[in-house]
Amino acid sequence: MVYPLAMPFNLPIALTWLRVAAIPLLVAVFYLPNSWLSPLEKNIVATVIFVFAALTDWLDGFLARRMKQESAFGQFLDPVADKLIVAASLLVLLNMDRVQVWVALIIIGREITISALREWMALLGAGKSVAVHLVGKLKTTAQLIAIPFLLLNDILFGWLDCARLGTWLIWIASFLTLWSMFYYLKKALPQLIDKAQ
Repeated sequence: MVYPLAMPFNLPIALTWLRVAAIPLLVAVFYLPNSWLSPLEKNIVATVIFVFAALTDWLDGFLARRMKQESAFGQFLDPVADKLIVAASLLVLLNMDRVQVWVALIIIGREITISALREWMALLGAGKSVAVHLVGKLKTTAQLIAIPFLLLNDILFGWLDCARLGTWLIWIASFLTLWSMFYYLKKALPQLIDKAQ
């Protein structure tokens, strides 16, 4: 049996796909020979790519609402793109010893846990109980602010230590990540207990 392709494509979804396409570019930058780009230039290029991706995260949602082009596929792809670029960036930063293992483990582990929880709750018909909440949005915002500072890893304006500021911000993001995970688990706990009996 042949199933027709019904994947929608519009400007908001195109922006989301651009965010996905930015992931291998961000990673590849750090593997270029130093004769092509200096270490500082690699940091700058990677930071620009990540900031561009973060801006498309806001823009695609805004345009989808403004142009009335919201779709189920867009609602699926948008958070997947966010999680992939954050995870890829954390792994790059981990490889360069700019972020601690526990930070990467908390953030990536939380995304896997909550994605699985949402899928299971949706199967139970209780998906709304783990819908996106303010604490989840704060977590994402903190991550999207912290990561560019860690990628840049330089002194700005002669006094702003991006590495130190980024480290403090990613620690805050890790705390918000744990908080959001426990929040969603607590919301789902009654269903978890009920179905386990």
